[in-house]
Amino acid sequence: MTHPLFELLQRLDESHIYYALWRHREESILVSLTLVGERIEIDVFEGGHMEASRFMGKEDVLGGQSSGCLPFHAYISATNC
Repeated sequence: MTHPLFELLQRLDESHIYYALWRHREESILVSLTLVGERIEIDVFEGGHMEASRFMGKEDVLGGQSSGCLPFHAYISATNC
């Protein structure tokens, strides 16, 4: 029997969905997917249990002169103490 993590990764590969694997906690592996307008994080535990979080949002570009935001390089300089 295959572990559910491998089954999940196989389904993502077959669907041509790119993902990243992270290890933030000892007891799980995080599979992170970025899709248009959303990000999904799936924690896969050793026993096969999965917990998913979905983050929805707009993909507006922030920055530029009209937005009142500092350009990225200026922001880094201003916050770098």
